[in-house]
Amino acid sequence: MAAKLDGGAYLTSFVDAILEKLSLILEEDDSFLERNILLGRLEKSLYEAGPVLDDAEQRQFTNKKVKKWLLDLQDALYKADDLVDELFTKAAIPTTLRDPGISSSCSSLVDSYIEGSGGMEKIVGTLESVVAKKNRHRLKECAKVDMSSWRTPSTSLVLSSDIFGRDKDKEKIIKLLLDDTRHAESPVTVIPIVGMGGIGKTTLAQLVYNDDQVQQKFNVKAWVCVGEVFDVLKLTKTVVEKATSGSCNMNDLDSVQQRLRTQVTGRRFLVVLDDMWTNHYDDWKTFLRAFQCGSQGGKILVTTRIDAVASMVKTIPVHNLSLLDDEQCWSVFANHAFFPTESRDRLALEKVGRKIVEKCKGLPLAAQSLGGLLRSKDNVSDWEDVLVSEIWEFSEDECGILPALRISYYYLPSHLKRCFVYCSLYPKDYEFNRGELILLWMAEDLLQQPKSGSILEDVGYKYFNDLAARSFFQPSKNGYEDSFVMHDLMHDLATFYGEKFFVRISEHENVAQHDTKARHLSYDLDDNNSVRKMLEACKSLSHVRTLFPIKAYLYREGIDTCRILAQLKRLRVLSFTSFKIDILPESIGELIHLRYLNLSNTLVVTLPKSLNNLYNLQTLKLRNCKKLKKLPSNMQNLVNLRHLDIVGTDLEDMPKKMSKLKDLQLLCKYMVGKQEENGVGELGELTHLRGLLSIEKLENVNSSVEASNARMDEKIHLSTLHLMWSSDEDSDLVDSQIEKDVLDKLRPHKDLKRLSLWGYRGTMFPDWVGQSYYHNMTWLELSGCRNCWVVPSLGQLPSLERLLISGFKKVKKIGGSFYKGDGTHQHQETPFRSLKYLSFSNMDWWEEWESYECDDDDDAPFPKLETLEIWHCPKLRGDLPTFLPSLKELYIRGCEELGCYLPRAPILRSLRIYGKQEARMRELPLSMLETLCVNGEQQVEYVFEAMTHTQPTSLIDLHISECSSTISFPGDSLPPSLQELRINNCKNVEFPMQNQQHESLTSLTIKNSCDSLTSLPAFPNLLSLRIERCENLTSLELSQSQSLRYLWIAECPKLKNIIRLPASLIRLFIIKCGLLGEGIERKDPHIWPSISHIPKIYVDFTKILNESTS
Repeated sequence: MAAKLDGGAYLTSFVDAILEKLSLILEEDDSFLERNILLGRLEKSLYEAGPVLDDAEQRQFTNKKVKKWLLDLQDALYKADDLVDELFTKAAIPTTLRDPGISSSCSSLVDSYIEGSGGMEKIVGTLESVVAKKNRHRLKECAKVDMSSWRTPSTSLVLSSDIFGRDKDKEKIIKLLLDDTRHAESPVTVIPIVGMGGIGKTTLAQLVYNDDQVQQKFNVKAWVCVGEVFDVLKLTKTVVEKATSGSCNMNDLDSVQQRLRTQVTGRRFLVVLDDMWTNHYDDWKTFLRAFQCGSQGGKILVTTRIDAVASMVKTIPVHNLSLLDDEQCWSVFANHAFFPTESRDRLALEKVGRKIVEKCKGLPLAAQSLGGLLRSKDNVSDWEDVLVSEIWEFSEDECGILPALRISYYYLPSHLKRCFVYCSLYPKDYEFNRGELILLWMAEDLLQQPKSGSILEDVGYKYFNDLAARSFFQPSKNGYEDSFVMHDLMHDLATFYGEKFFVRISEHENVAQHDTKARHLSYDLDDNNSVRKMLEACKSLSHVRTLFPIKAYLYREGIDTCRILAQLKRLRVLSFTSFKIDILPESIGELIHLRYLNLSNTLVVTLPKSLNNLYNLQTLKLRNCKKLKKLPSNMQNLVNLRHLDIVGTDLEDMPKKMSKLKDLQLLCKYMVGKQEENGVGELGELTHLRGLLSIEKLENVNSSVEASNARMDEKIHLSTLHLMWSSDEDSDLVDSQIEKDVLDKLRPHKDLKRLSLWGYRGTMFPDWVGQSYYHNMTWLELSGCRNCWVVPSLGQLPSLERLLISGFKKVKKIGGSFYKGDGTHQHQETPFRSLKYLSFSNMDWWEEWESYECDDDDDAPFPKLETLEIWHCPKLRGDLPTFLPSLKELYIRGCEELGCYLPRAPILRSLRIYGKQEARMRELPLSMLETLCVNGEQQVEYVFEAMTHTQPTSLIDLHISECSSTISFPGDSLPPSLQELRINNCKNVEFPMQNQQHESLTSLTIKNSCDSLTSLPAFPNLLSLRIERCENLTSLELSQSQSLRYLWIAECPKLKNIIRLPASLIRLFIIKCGLLGEGIERKDPHIWPSISHIPKIYVDFTKILNESTS
């Protein structure tokens, strides 16, 4: 028997959370309920409300009175929750924060508070009154929702002419179905198709199922609409009936499976399981058993909205179905909508229709539903009504979007429903950060208490991943791993369920229309009126829990923080980020519910002492508060603080006794003080720190004992560690052994991924730096270690991908020990076997890089190195590694003594060499190079010589500079693939004047070069041209560069005229060109007609008024 799938009503988890907190108050004293009847009444009402919530949530769609009852109940629950949270906080505040004379007993504290609280009777009475009305609405306990009214079961039939944009998906799935090579791996191939509701999973399965090739391939075919219950017996019987085209009256699973096995043995079969929701592994394996006995090339196609289901059933990678593009979505819409034959009417409707399609954001069901809705409407005003309407304003008979999405919502557990609806505070298309959202959920008490061994943040990540796996969230396209968005229709769904209580202020014209039930407010700082609207709304919304801005990128005007804090005493989330405020009032300490406070990017200089009264505070964000120098002295009282973000601040030191903040999860940086109470040892008790930790001012650690007290090896959740010593001109005077011992005791745990050491003052590193024991370390930076004589042994770090070494002022040689711990080759792995990026910089005395001798290229170090950078190492002579098979980028600058051969690099893509060094490659891989930058006569001559023998067929960017030799481009033409060319200080280079047009070049810069240049050849796709200090250039004609948009001419004293400039030009800069500049300023008739069409013209950075384009 399958378990009930839905996780309960939206308010169920809210009721449970209040009850849980109430029980913590009541459980201390058995006589509590006898003395405090109000608490007993409150508990009773909560228990009575819970069982009918499922029924109420479903009936709200058809019964307006039930919907109002749910809204009233939610309002009453918010008030009850505020009450219970206040009681809990008063009882839980540590002794150090209580008023003198009050008993330390939790129950007596609550007793005295209840006696002095006249509003409690009203809060409890209101809840009782609302709950009592459940009988009037005949709400049932634990009612099972009938899902059949929300959707029609799918069938295998499809009209392929109605389907758009799925050809590639169809081809890919058919290819998998026809592929028999996987049969040896698994007797049955299971192919999952995954995507959000309405994206077209069923449609794709129908297309595939009815394809002629598929029909001919499979002897046995069955289409089954699974739905919410995975009943093994029922599903197996359905497959048997479809396969045999007859009925199956057996009710014994074994008999049914035996019959199915008979049908599929020795035959090719295809079964489609459409719309599968449950991931009960045992049921799945039982269902699959009949297919695994004797089948030949059997395939099962599963469609589902849930990643977990796909992961359970798959035998090959999941096929994720993407959204349609705008044109495909338009085709779907147009296929279902009505378009009159009269061209004028059709054009008017199409204009509105395309805007409607934009709202669909690539979801075919939305395009189909809205198109169908408009099939009987030929009036433009009707279409415009649909354009400005929200999805929930359409009846479910007219439009199938909301029911389709509501199924996904219905199947969410109650706690996920609340987390999802909370996201309606974000505007559409807003790219939100996963970690930040989890902190907000945590502050709003939306996360259930974690099980043993887990933490609240882990619960939040699980919730988030569950929602993402069900397509409620989608990864953003901005490239950031933690950045997500919601599809517009999912956002509409969240807004629908968050009605009354979640308000995006900036989208409301009339602030006075806000319902007094509103508890959560956000406002968009891109809207110039948003702050005014927010302040106006706060006057009448004293129960608000959430107040934060969206898109707070730049400093905004100041704000009256005193007034806001006086009005909103129940805040749990408060952000003033990016406001021009320098003082936070003492009244902040009265917000006893506050759990999240964000003051990032503000001008605050100090924080009030009352901040220490915020017992419940979990998150304090002070990022980029540049003027803040100190934190409150008694921060140790914030015992529930979990996240302290002080990145980008210039704090002088840390408060004392930070070790008392034992729940702290995030402490981005810690400045070591000179006293024991704010020294490095205070980190010892903070064993839960995770993510990144930067420990600064380590020069204040005086002994290895102090360093040992930090217990860095126990902080197993840290992934990145920065150890920093302040720059000190007297660092030569330190005791090197003490420095080494201190660093030795700061040894991190073995699973650390990133490590940076900046300004270390010892002459030698302790043994742990570079040990292969650090098997997960991917990033290592050693910078400013000015006293070190040797670079540590790093070659045996197995996972190291990026290595940056800079500022070693006393290192003269990097030898064999760099590769191997003892400088030998015995019993060790290939050195730097995972390294992809290596950078050396500012090594003033480094002279020699000793080659690693090996018999075979396969054993050579750096087998995966892709980027090598060496800059400002003025004494380095050699040798560089001889062979780098994976090198793609080589960058050398400021290494004047380097005279050795560069590494052999057969797949090199980018070579940049700046300076007077003579180093060069034995064989330049011109056929592979895409970027080539060289300077100096020898380097430029060498490159041009190589180009006469090998055509650079892939070269995109060429930069040559500092060459006085007379040189010509081979064949008097540019490489055909070249897109950007820069020539600097090469006065005798002959510019190529090839006869045929160069199609690829888009950017050209000539500075103090090409003295023989008097005109330019044709570059039809050139976008940007910059010419400086071309002394012999007298005129410029650019009629054949019809794509040119930007032209910069500077210090060309003989240039008198520029003629036939293309119409595409939008910017012209003339700098220090006396003759030409004067002619333009006076609008010389010989010059001005050629340039008057350009919108913006500047002479010596002064804009020339152009009446013809203004």
